[in-house]
Amino acid sequence: MTGASSEARGTRRREPPWWDHQRHPLVALRRTVDRVLQERIARGHGQRVFDLGCGDRPYEPLIRSRGYAYVGCDLDGGADLVMTPGRRLDAADGAAAGVVSFQVLEHVWDLDWYLGECRRLLEPGGWLLLSTHGVWPYHPHPTDFRRWTRDGLRAELESRGLEIVAFRGLLGPLAWTTQIRALGFRHVLLAIPVVRLITPLVIWLMNVRIAVEEMVTPDAIREENASIYVALCRRRESDRGEHDR
Repeated sequence: MTGASSEARGTRRREPPWWDHQRHPLVALRRTVDRVLQERIARGHGQRVFDLGCGDRPYEPLIRSRGYAYVGCDLDGGADLVMTPGRRLDAADGAAAGVVSFQVLEHVWDLDWYLGECRRLLEPGGWLLLSTHGVWPYHPHPTDFRRWTRDGLRAELESRGLEIVAFRGLLGPLAWTTQIRALGFRHVLLAIPVVRLITPLVIWLMNVRIAVEEMVTPDAIREENASIYVALCRRRESDRGEHDR
């Protein structure tokens, strides 16, 4: 993996074209992350934000634009800090003003370790911005263990000493049923010679349909039946939580 190709993948995740088969969840997540950083989190002055499971670092520019120093953490050697499941990251307690985790939690088996590290790294009053799946097809990277309901994810976070400040669902059931079909159609079309040439057009049409479906879906339905949940949390000091280490 070259730095240039990784940067290009990160850019495409932030700004996917209309023929991208994951355009709507990616755009919804990027807009929500940007809005939370702009409206809910004070500007930084060089404090560190740790991205636990950073991958291609798609949100690094958004975090740096708010005045924070970005630290990418992942399982491979291309990250600023290498993560080893079950072990403490090579960073001091309270080293971070913020921690971010985007579409990682479903791939983590040991939630006590992972969410415990999120909390340990946060300075007093520090913030965690986390997203993960409610409804989505199986996608190992390298593994895929679970999905959440709104109540289930809130309970996982609150029981580990994290106070929820804001919580939002992205992509309601009308849209995510079409989104799942788009993933399936793409898989089938790409496997057929010649026919595969129409794949971008088919995905474009389905993305238009998803956009309309999201427009007509009531917020209350989306919040309870989302494809992606986004939570902004603060480190709670009054109660360490039964899972803290």
